[in-house]
Amino acid sequence: MQSIQMKEVMCEEMQILGLSVRTNNADEMKSETAKIGILHGTFNQKIAVNYANGAHLFGVYYGYESDHTGDFSVLVGSEENALTMTRAENKASLDTVVLSAGKYLVFSGTGEMPQIVIDVWGDIWRYFSGESSQGKPKYQRAFTTDFERYTSANSVDVYIAIL
Repeated sequence: MQSIQMKEVMCEEMQILGLSVRTNNADEMKSETAKIGILHGTFNQKIAVNYANGAHLFGVYYGYESDHTGDFSVLVGSEENALTMTRAENKASLDTVVLSAGKYLVFSGTGEMPQIVIDVWGDIWRYFSGESSQGKPKYQRAFTTDFERYTSANSVDVYIAIL
């Protein structure tokens, strides 16, 4: 069973290393132009995250051209000390993004992957468009850095930067 929750939190700045692509929501809605799923697959083939030491996998959304309608970059990765590279890769070849310090609205979901991530993002879009059961949103998106933090094989927290 899937369950989704929301709360406001403060986050400190954090540096994430990984692989990245540039995309937009229109391209991600079509299987022939979607890049994020392929990015996750490529990352998992080349790099391991040391979950045993409490590390998490991150999907970071940043470099927004404008809002949810424009281009943005996505980086799949983790903190540097949590990464184990394959022989073909080295940390110097990875992209780096800094998660902005500040206020975030966290949407959390538990269920089967990747469907739970899709469901959580659906809740996010409904909330910020005012189409949720809560009506007009109390918060406004900042479009600085947003990120998914995978907390287990079947749970995710999606952090949306807010003003």
